[in-house]
Amino acid sequence: MAVDRENVLRVTRIYAEEAALELERGREIVARWPDADVVPVASHWQIPEVHGDEANVSRWVRIKTEALVLGVKKSVTTRVNGRSADFIAPSLSNGCAMACAYCYVPRRKGYSNPITVFANAEQILRHLARHVAARGPKTEPNQCDPDAWVYDIGENGDCSVDAMISENVRDACELFRMMPTAKASFATKFVNRDLLDWDPAGRTRIRFSLMPADTARVTDLRTSAMSERIAAINDFVDAGYEVHVNFSPVILTPSWLADWGELFDQLDSALHARAKAQLACEVIFLTHNESLHEVNLGWHPKGEQLLWTPQTQEEKRSQNGATNVRYRHALKGQAVAALTSLIARKLPYCRVRYAF
Repeated sequence: MAVDRENVLRVTRIYAEEAALELERGREIVARWPDADVVPVASHWQIPEVHGDEANVSRWVRIKTEALVLGVKKSVTTRVNGRSADFIAPSLSNGCAMACAYCYVPRRKGYSNPITVFANAEQILRHLARHVAARGPKTEPNQCDPDAWVYDIGENGDCSVDAMISENVRDACELFRMMPTAKASFATKFVNRDLLDWDPAGRTRIRFSLMPADTARVTDLRTSAMSERIAAINDFVDAGYEVHVNFSPVILTPSWLADWGELFDQLDSALHARAKAQLACEVIFLTHNESLHEVNLGWHPKGEQLLWTPQTQEEKRSQNGATNVRYRHALKGQAVAALTSLIARKLPYCRVRYAF
């Protein structure tokens, strides 16, 4: 289910910490929606009206559309990653206006998770600048990048949508534009063409998430259409971004491999030579969660017909101790091999950075 730019956010209520309103960035954000009610809150984590209340399941999408939370990030730390990026930067936001049925974030924060924007972006970016400077040049290539330290700046949200709310994302990209030893990175399911005017000078990597369109119509709710994401890649490459793709999540429907083959053909036909020359991908198979499954049954049961398939899934203990489900080990191993082989055949120029 695609959503256009005008309807992804129609903010009518801003829940704001007092400390956020005291910062210039916080005041700028409030000024963008002069007709919105500003509701004081003690903590951006504890707002029963928007998350943490089971009764909100029926209002899931409405909350994401109309509510915005404004807070101050208390813990400003950078974490080692080593898979998609070398490091996970401190978040400039948390939550999302989109409503992908498999999203892991609601498992942590509550039954709906609208965007929380952090007003102390200046503090966060100062921390990042110090962290990059302390690393010095990257001397050994790795799967993240051969030359630069890669920092994921959008782990807990979608930076393309966040850029419609504040200057946080642009300020981050401007910071990395001036850093020859590092680059920013974020995954996105939303095409925001305002970013084409930013002149990132190759220091920001955008990872467009792709999956077969028929599956996306059921699971990728309130996102840009798959055809729109694919069509944007050349333009973002031409604008100075490094553009990779995420083939994720891979969901094993009855026709999954044929559907992915069709998607790869569409991608190959759409990309120009410069886009192909710099392309790389990540392949991530579906991980689901029983608690999220129960939540989804309350607002989007159709999606669970694809996501919750106990006959093909087994329990998995995640790094943070949560119990999730993934495809059974032997089945997943066969599927990973089949999909990476298909990529090699249909997109031979596309380097697979990792697949799991």
